[in-house]
Amino acid sequence: MANRPTIREVVAVAEFRALWIAHAQSRLGDQLARVAIAVLVFDRTASALLTAVTYALSFLPPLVSAPLLTGLADRFPRRTVMVVTELVRAALTATMAIPGLPIAVLIVLLVAVVSLQPLYSAARNALLPDVLEGDRFVVGVGLASATDSVVQVLGFAVGGLLVSLTGSHVALGINAATFLVSSTMIRTGLRHRDVPAGARRTVGRSVSAGVRLIWTDRRLRSLLGLLYLYGFYLAPEGLAAPYAAQAGGGDAAVGLLMAADPVGAMIGSVLLSRWLPARWRSRSLGPLAVASAVPLAVSAVLPSVPGAVGLWVLVGVLSSYTMLAHATFVRLVPNDQRGQVVGLASAGLQAAQGLGVAAAGVLADLTSPATAIALMGATGGALAILAGHSWSRTQRHADAKEPNQSPPTHS
Repeated sequence: MANRPTIREVVAVAEFRALWIAHAQSRLGDQLARVAIAVLVFDRTASALLTAVTYALSFLPPLVSAPLLTGLADRFPRRTVMVVTELVRAALTATMAIPGLPIAVLIVLLVAVVSLQPLYSAARNALLPDVLEGDRFVVGVGLASATDSVVQVLGFAVGGLLVSLTGSHVALGINAATFLVSSTMIRTGLRHRDVPAGARRTVGRSVSAGVRLIWTDRRLRSLLGLLYLYGFYLAPEGLAAPYAAQAGGGDAAVGLLMAADPVGAMIGSVLLSRWLPARWRSRSLGPLAVASAVPLAVSAVLPSVPGAVGLWVLVGVLSSYTMLAHATFVRLVPNDQRGQVVGLASAGLQAAQGLGVAAAGVLADLTSPATAIALMGATGGALAILAGHSWSRTQRHADAKEPNQSPPTHS
């Protein structure tokens, strides 16, 4: 333990602290906005379908924008990219907070705001290995992941209360303010870094080079396979309401079930990044991916809310291996392509999550929520065996570095 960096040591790094706090409060604002927009659209239209479509639009645009925009994080200084992105999002969100806007205008603004998220994330993810070196990087990623989980739970809980007390427009205004705070913290808390040497200058070349790198590097392909399995393990979150009904629970049970995975992810991120010995991190990815499927299958044996909450928390803990896989992936990508490649990977992960939840919904209609969750777990577990074996083979070739080692120098 003496040689492992502590969370306190990581937070003591001023640049990381600025990134961490800026991102956390901005994410909290995003969660508030999601609740606010859903309530606003439903109040104005009384349409459950339009409300659901609007909520989905807070997740789907990055599937298109990520491949097109994330290369900018390699072609311009990353601090500048983050600052400008946050300022633009602040302006767009402030416009959304104006009372009386037509729903169509609100939706267009929402799509624009969400479409910029991959660019900010790509710049942030690409910059983080420069801010935290060595094993501090993994601990920092774990802390950021745990914070995201806390913010996810807190944002939905506080969002509902805030909107009920003040209205949707105030919540949207608060979200705009969080973007301004984020841009200020990043501008003042991070030092300027030049564009990575060798960064490509056109969108087409950047995207094609990113796809080619992923396709030709077995390590990156294997890690993506492990990451995309999370689409199977997210099934409980999408089926929380029907599962609660099947198990005889009410609305309160839905909230508990939806919070289970983020709570587990918070615990798992800290445990794996801080307490798992560094030499076991790469080796644990396959076994943890397989183990993540087991609680899903068990939760179908006897559907009950208390049992499912415990099992789904365990899924969150075990599936935190994705945090380690992500950290490893980021550090294996050359610095001059990191923004584009990580952006492409993130878009794929978002697609996997959406498809996974959709597939779980189809299975639930054909069978039952509990059976659908079990089938998603079993399928994910079987694929995890294959993905884990592929990753193990790359490790045996011994040219991939452990996550605790210093990142390769490409710039």
